[in-house]
Amino acid sequence: MNSIPAITGWHWLKQGAGLFRKQPAALTTLLFANILISIGISAVPLLGPMVAVVLIPSFSMAFMKACLMIENGERVTPGVLLTGFRKPVLADLCKVGLIYLGVSLLMALLMRFAVDPGFWEQMARQGREGGQPQVAAGDVLGMLAVFGLDVIILMSLCFAAPLTYWQKMSAGKAVFYSFFAVVRSARVFIVLLLAWFAIFIAITSVITMLLGASNMTRVVLMWLIFLFILLLQCAMYAGYRQIFGKPVDATATGKVDLGK
Repeated sequence: MNSIPAITGWHWLKQGAGLFRKQPAALTTLLFANILISIGISAVPLLGPMVAVVLIPSFSMAFMKACLMIENGERVTPGVLLTGFRKPVLADLCKVGLIYLGVSLLMALLMRFAVDPGFWEQMARQGREGGQPQVAAGDVLGMLAVFGLDVIILMSLCFAAPLTYWQKMSAGKAVFYSFFAVVRSARVFIVLLLAWFAIFIAITSVITMLLGASNMTRVVLMWLIFLFILLLQCAMYAGYRQIFGKPVDATATGKVDLGK
């Protein structure tokens, strides 16, 4: 895990876009399948939402494996969705998922202390009745601080699932290596996220100016959000590949140059 220049984050984003451009329909279908299954699991009373969080690493491996297949010139099939749900790796990925769940519960607890409960009531009232809510600046800052911390922690765990799946690491070891890989490459990830967000805001602004505030605009922006989620997933694969090397189950057949 040698130090790499910050501009590499931009290169990862371009490489991710290159992967997505090769099989956009397959990756989009994969994303919607993941979303629908997650929603179905979350709908189960009591334990459903927690189970959905525990399964996040298993779902994320579908995108990692799909990117590897695209790089190798293979066609992504619906069976890729089951990549992280096969034995014996499922149990290890669920252990990583338990760490995700612990982080989520901790962030929820911090949110309770950082934001006054009345804040959420006012936001809900605004949604029902309209108007401008009267909220304290401290509540907004607290919410943003906790949300930012949540993003940072989850981003630091982004390589835990592929390390568990491809490198056969234990959950604890995978989380350790993922955390320090991200920390050591923090500048790269900052550039990646800033570039990703800046492009998203720029395209969103253009679409809003052209279409105005309409139902069509909302539909287009929703699709744009899905597109950028996929782009970030593909960029994460490019990052994993550079930091930890090409996955061991890769084949030389149909190898594609990510830099193109």
